[in-house]
Amino acid sequence: MATIIHPTAIVSPSAQLGENVSIGAFSIVEDNVIIGDNTEISYHTLIGKRTVIGSGNKIYSKVVIGTDPQDLKYKGEETRTTIGNNNLIREFVSINNGTGEQGHTIVGDNNCLLAYTHIAHDNHFGNRNVMSNLVQLAGHVTVEDGITFGGLAAIHQFCRVGKFSMIGAGAIVTKDAPPFSLIDREPAWHGVNKVGLMRRGFASELIKEISDFYIAIFRSGMNNTAAINNYIASHTNIAPDIQYAIDFIRTSERGVLR
Repeated sequence: MATIIHPTAIVSPSAQLGENVSIGAFSIVEDNVIIGDNTEISYHTLIGKRTVIGSGNKIYSKVVIGTDPQDLKYKGEETRTTIGNNNLIREFVSINNGTGEQGHTIVGDNNCLLAYTHIAHDNHFGNRNVMSNLVQLAGHVTVEDGITFGGLAAIHQFCRVGKFSMIGAGAIVTKDAPPFSLIDREPAWHGVNKVGLMRRGFASELIKEISDFYIAIFRSGMNNTAAINNYIASHTNIAPDIQYAIDFIRTSERGVLR
């Protein structure tokens, strides 16, 4: 099927559109945008200059992608946004460009971004994540893979969210959210995301091992460094997923929720 552009849409001559792209009424595609095959852009949507969008995306109405960052340090540098493949982006989602030299906001593949969600400048947003309505990510946030965000959750700038975690509705995340975890409002760390891990195909034995690891770290009465050293000393065989969690905690710059 040929590319379809509604007569009222404005598409820059320098934009590169793939096969079977559709652009709805009153949408705007600015200079030097690249849009991959089989991507659908609904009406009244803005795709800012230099944005790259992959294949198979469905972008609903009133979405704004690739516009200037909401950052007072921004001085007009030519920053950008890159969107991967097969993402579902619902109404009123906003995704801002990076800020500063080499600023770059990246969204991966197979994500579901529901209405009114916001991905701020310089976020690195992974794959197969679900953001429920009104989730807000501040600048320089790293979101790994397979994460579900409940509605109205907010993530502080420079935080990381570890893979296969679940962020509860209304949670305010001000430190790194450790992988495989349930994060709630109070207490912040609410245990291991057991249901989510089962749905991802984790064996029950591994889920228990992950749960035992976090209990050993967070409920030991020791700080994270001492608790991890104690755990390693008492375990000869450490599963790769637990080693990943150890590395995540050890490399955290903001500290982890616990």
